[in-house]
Order: sequence, then C-alpha cells, then structure tokens
Amino acid sequence: MSQTTVGAICLILLVSQGIATLILLSRLVPGLRRKPPLKPVEPTPEQLGKVSIIVPTLNEAARLDPCLEGLTRQGYEVREIIFVDSNSQDGTPDRVKQAQSKDPRFRLINDPPLPPNWIGRPWALHNGFLASSPKSTWILGIDADTQPQPGLVASLITTAEREGYDLISLAPQFILAYPGEWWLQPALLVTLLYRAFSPGGGQAIPERIMANGQCFCCRRSVLEAVGGYQSASGSFCDDVTLARYIALAGYRVGFADGANLIKVRMYQGFWETWQEWGRSLDLKDACSPQSLWCDLWLLLNVQALPIPIFIFCLILLSYGLTFPTLLALLALNLFLLLLRLIITFSISNSYSNLSWWFWLSPFADSLAWLRIFLSARQIPRQWRGRVYR
Repeated sequence: MSQTTVGAICLILLVSQGIATLILLSRLVPGLRRKPPLKPVEPTPEQLGKVSIIVPTLNEAARLDPCLEGLTRQGYEVREIIFVDSNSQDGTPDRVKQAQSKDPRFRLINDPPLPPNWIGRPWALHNGFLASSPKSTWILGIDADTQPQPGLVASLITTAEREGYDLISLAPQFILAYPGEWWLQPALLVTLLYRAFSPGGGQAIPERIMANGQCFCCRRSVLEAVGGYQSASGSFCDDVTLARYIALAGYRVGFADGANLIKVRMYQGFWETWQEWGRSLDLKDACSPQSLWCDLWLLLNVQALPIPIFIFCLILLSYGLTFPTLLALLALNLFLLLLRLIITFSISNSYSNLSWWFWLSPFADSLAWLRIFLSARQIPRQWRGRVYR
C-alpha cells in the first residue's frame, strides 16, 4: 500500500472522526454541570398517598424478593403497590400474596390477554395505570429486578416537584457478578451516554432524552393526557419512547442519577447481557431511521474505532511513516481514548463492588457497537419469555 493511499485513508478517517468528536463533545459537555446523585429523603405530610406504584411481572420469582422488601420499606407517600402479572408459571403471584399479608398496600392483578401490536411490558403498565387509584398524583413504574432503597419514592417526588418535572426517571446502580458481564455491560452503557445526555445534566432536546423504565415516575394527569402507555404500545424500549413522546407534547422530563436510591441485577453473565439488553439498546422504536443510523455512524467513529485506529497508527509509525495526517489521526484517537477513560471513571459510581474487569470494558467497545448494529437491523421476536410475530 503506497503512502498516498495510506494518507488518503487517514484523511477520510480524520474528517469523519473529527466531525463525530465535535458532536460527541456537544452532548457530553452539559454533563459537566450535572447534579450529584439524589439522596434518600423522608416523606412530608403533604406527600401522603401521592404515589401509586406499578410493577409488571412475568416469571420473576427467582429475583422478586429484594424488590418486595424494598417496596415495603417505602413510606406513607405510597398509596398502593400494584403488581400486574402476565400469567406467571413460577410462583411469582404467591410471592406477592405473601408480601400482601404483611403490607396491605400490595395488590395483585392479572393483565388481560395481550392485544395485537402491544408489547407485554407497556401493556402491563397500562393496565396497572388504569387500575390505580385516581387519588394518586404520581404513577411510578418499577421493574421486578430492582432493589428499591429506603427513601426512594419520597426523593423522587420531592425532586420532581422542586424542579418542575412532569416525568422523572432514574439511572440505577448496577449489580454485576460474572467477568463477561463486567467486561461487556459498561461498554453497552457507554453507547447510551454517547447518544444522549448524562443523568442529572439538565433538560435535553426531546430527540435526545433518555429514560429508564426500571424507575419511571410520571404525573397521573400527564399520563391521562397522552393516553397512558399507548404511544409506546409496540416499543421494545417503551421507557424512552414514552418519555420522548411526553417531551414532544410540551411536558418537562428529567433524568437523574439514582445510584443511592435504586439498585438492579438485570442479566446473568455475558450471553444474557448480549442477548437481552442488547436487543433494545438500539432505541430504534424511539427515533427515526435517520437518527438511528446517524447514531451508529457516531458510535463507530468515537467508540468502536479509536483502539483499532490507535494501534493502526502505531504500526505505521513503526515503519517510519510520520506524515501530518497520520500524526493528527493518532492524536485524535488518543484524545478519544482518554475521554473514554474519563467516562469509565465517571460511571464507576453506577456499579456496586467494582471488579477489575470493569476497567477493561473499553476493549469491548467495538463489540458493543456490533451489538447495536446487529440489533438495529433486526425486529425482535422474543422478549422476556414472550414470542412476538
């Protein structure tokens, strides 16, 4: 390969990565002003009975107990805790009934058969919303694999009312166990940070809003105005879809760091993390095709390629090639790698009991991009034990 060809390749990469880096910085810079993680607070008398909690369940018996315990420890701001079960076959309803015998706020209902064009999770949440008390001001969706900490709900509504949010969701603290998931999961998380805005970084434009359905709190009046969860009925990323729809309707949406308030054990091991979480991370149900493929281009340039290109540049330098375009490309990718290292440190608080495998997650960045790319080209056919056609 001639030096002219190598120079042309370096120039193309430099221009593409340079543009992508400027876009990335425009998204990351607001995060420098992000607010610290929310802290637990005690409810006030004015918050009595303000919140209805909805928990969708489908064969969650093996991991439900921490969620049940955490919800029991919430205060009098919680009016009711509605579990919407989708015909679980593993004893999940029995676990809820046992909790109900100790806490009268617990309720167990079954959602009707899944209609066409609905995904199971938003369908369960929608039915829980319809069954909730009209006296509640806030509707809080909580996933069954979460571990709510004391003071979670009071902190959520205190923050939402103080900041004027109509919807607020929290980024949790992740609980990981196996080396493969410690290596891959942070790289997948970074794809979200590079495409949106940091939790606690302030109000974002609707098309870049991020949300987390594991802890998703919305004013009842807003849900009523937008028809409940219908706008996200067919979405495999219903949380982001609904949050962006609500933002486009003119309501104020917030996304905060909830590492002190809620923990989650999502998936077991590398393969389940790759298969299950990777299936929805492309966010194709929440954005236009043009936006999706622009994001893939961005992630390719600023996350997937820096390590390979950095190595490529070092190899060329070892052969005595030192032309300006090559040196500029090397410097740009060194900057992107340093930026990734800073991001790695900044998200370390989002993990419980860090493993050294976590610090190797940048080496999984190319694989994370591949997972998003593969998912973007496919329509999911199975999710949480349900098959969709």
